[in-house]
Amino acid sequence: MACVSERRPDPSTARAERRSLDRRIFALAWPALGALVAEPLFVLVDSAVVGRLGTPQLAGLTLASTVLLTLVAVFVFLAYATTAAVARKLGAGDEKGALAVGVDGVWLALALGAVLTVLGLTLAPQVVTTLGASPEVTPHAIAYLRWSAPGIPGMLVVLAATGALRGLQDTRTPFVVAVTGAVTNAVLCVTFVYGFGLGIAGSGLSTAIAQIGMGVTLLVVLVRGARARGVPLRPHPGGILANARAGMPLLVRTLTLRAAVLLTVLVATRLGDEVLAAHQVVASIWNLTAFVLDALAIAAQALVGHGLGARDVEGVRAITRRTLWWGTLAGVGIGLLVAISGWFVVQVFTTDPAVREAALVGLVVIGVLMPVAGWVFVLDGVLIGAGDGRYLAWAGVVTLVVYVPLALAVATWAPAGAAGLAWLWVAFAGGFMLARAITTGLRARGTRWIVLGD
Repeated sequence: MACVSERRPDPSTARAERRSLDRRIFALAWPALGALVAEPLFVLVDSAVVGRLGTPQLAGLTLASTVLLTLVAVFVFLAYATTAAVARKLGAGDEKGALAVGVDGVWLALALGAVLTVLGLTLAPQVVTTLGASPEVTPHAIAYLRWSAPGIPGMLVVLAATGALRGLQDTRTPFVVAVTGAVTNAVLCVTFVYGFGLGIAGSGLSTAIAQIGMGVTLLVVLVRGARARGVPLRPHPGGILANARAGMPLLVRTLTLRAAVLLTVLVATRLGDEVLAAHQVVASIWNLTAFVLDALAIAAQALVGHGLGARDVEGVRAITRRTLWWGTLAGVGIGLLVAISGWFVVQVFTTDPAVREAALVGLVVIGVLMPVAGWVFVLDGVLIGAGDGRYLAWAGVVTLVVYVPLALAVATWAPAGAAGLAWLWVAFAGGFMLARAITTGLRARGTRWIVLGD
């Protein structure tokens, strides 16, 4: 057993170590932030453009974008599991093996994307009807789903390739590609919706084109890296199946998260079209801020995976403590910004007074509860980076069980209008997120998630 010194660390040395760790964290987090924010910006731009067409169109976008993002988010393990696996390989000094994991992830993404595209095109009417859309909202939701569905393979390739690059400690390339894609989507959205008069269908088409372009670009970057190191590009069934198996627990976790999101939309639908439209505004801002906070989680994933691969337990603990500090602090700052700027934000999305009032109240609620989200997202990143997917899957089931009665209570007893939306977001951003904070926090206090090696 190694001898442990009882001397207290020199304060100046401790500060220097914290600054060095902060530099490592933010070197990954800032570019990751740009890449993550670009995705909700797609929905924000679509919401702002489509919202000017009318309340039924905006409500239709709410349902359709929720379904589309659910289809993609269910397979977010393509990014998260790949980041953890690639980072461990890199930490253990196996760069060629790390790239091979990334290539296998892309092949899995292409296969899943093809299946989801067919499902999206054929089942759009049934899905929208099941979600309880009103006759005024239904055609707009179906149009957006069908026109955006061809972009699903691109979305999944973006997830897999981005995960591989993050594991290789490269968050700058996904950032550049994501920003370019967001700008392209904004230009095409305005052009198709207003210039060509395609309405909400033009918004879906612009999203599909931008996502396909992003996927192709990241694929080229990954292929170049693999070729330079002699990594085969052909499909490797064993590696693809290994990626799928590693992602199954995270798939379960994601399904519980998306089930909670879908349940929230269903409750908003029951509260009326105005509340549903306002919910889209609040959800868009929530997604934007969530991705901002998740940038620290991405840094935690890459650094924790790399540290465990290098068998650096103390380094992993230090990364966990520091990223949690920054995540909570960021939650406080972002929450204040959201609550204070709510009045201006709602003016951008809609001209309907009832929708504006409900959205404003909802933004204040999520602003107050944002620090909890900062803690939760970072802890998620730490445990995902450690490959602790099985625990996260069970924790996801527990938190969903906690949230269901809260959401049903809102659906049963909450009034319509702004008050109803406020109670809905108290249940989601408060009850659901607090349950996640408790389950992940209890796990992080122990040592069972710290597994060393590649």
